[in-house]
Amino acid sequence: MVIEKQRPGLPGLPVLVLVLGAWAWAAMQVTQVADGPDAAAAFFKMAVPVGVLGVLILKGLFMVQPNESKVLQLFGHYVGSARIAGLRWSNPFYTAIRVSLRTRNFETKHSKVNDADGNPIEIGAVVVWQVRDSAEATFEVDNYENFVHVQSEAALRQIASRYPYDGSEGKDSLRANASIIADHLKDEIQERLARAGVKIIEARFSHMAYAPEIASAMLQRQQASAMVAARRQIVEGAVGMVQDALAQLSHHNIVQLDEERKAQMVCNLLVVLCGDRGAQPVVNAGSNYQ
Repeated sequence: MVIEKQRPGLPGLPVLVLVLGAWAWAAMQVTQVADGPDAAAAFFKMAVPVGVLGVLILKGLFMVQPNESKVLQLFGHYVGSARIAGLRWSNPFYTAIRVSLRTRNFETKHSKVNDADGNPIEIGAVVVWQVRDSAEATFEVDNYENFVHVQSEAALRQIASRYPYDGSEGKDSLRANASIIADHLKDEIQERLARAGVKIIEARFSHMAYAPEIASAMLQRQQASAMVAARRQIVEGAVGMVQDALAQLSHHNIVQLDEERKAQMVCNLLVVLCGDRGAQPVVNAGSNYQ
C-alpha cells in the first residue's frame, strides 16, 4: 500500500527571480562583446549554457492551489506529495499529478432493491466526501471518483436490503429510523473506500418510496393500519369516559343502577362515543324496565 508522505519542495518565487537574473546577466555579457571578435564565443560560452540551465530549472516550477495536492513521481516512482499552496519548485524531472482535496458530493441513482421483507423499493442517497490521502487515491485504485460512485451505490443497496421499509414497533425501519440507518450507510461506504484514501463526511437518504408496482397496495395497507390505530385510541378513550361516568354516578349517589342497567348504559355510551355519526336519541315514554 502506498501511503502519502509530504514533499513540499522549495518556494518557487526565489527560484524564478534567480533564473531571470541569470538570464539578464548573460544577456548583458553578450551585449558587451557584441561588436568584438569574441561575440560568437561569448554567446556559446555564456548565453547558451545559462539559457539551457534556466529552462531546465524552470521546468521544476509548479503551482499548488488551496485544498489541492500535487503527487510527485520520478520515473514512475512515488516520491511524495506537495500540499503547501503557492508557487513551488522541486526536481525538474519530477512529474506532478493534480489531486483535489476539496469537499465534493453527488447523488446516487434511484436504485430499485428489495427490503428485508422482500418488498421492492426505490432508494437514493447523497454522499459528501473528500480525498484524505492523495497517494492512495492515485495509486491504489484506477479512478477514485468512479470508485467512490460505484461503491456508494453498492453500499446503499446492501443497507436497504437489511431493513424493512416499514417495521413494527421496536424494530428499525428505513422510513421511521432514516437518520440512524444513514449513519450505518456512512460507515458501510467508509469501510469500502478505506483503500482509496477517501473520507466520507456525510451520507443521507434523498429518495425513498415503494416501487410503483406495489405503491398502491402499500398505501392501502398504511391507511388501514392508521385507521385501526385511530379506532383503538377512540375505544380506549371511550372506555375511560364510561368508567368515569359510572364512578361519578356512584360517588354522588345520583342513581342506583343494577348490573343490567349498567350494562345497558355502558353499551349506549360506547355507541355514542365510538360511532362515526351522531347518535339518534330514543325517548322511552314508559318505565325504565319496559
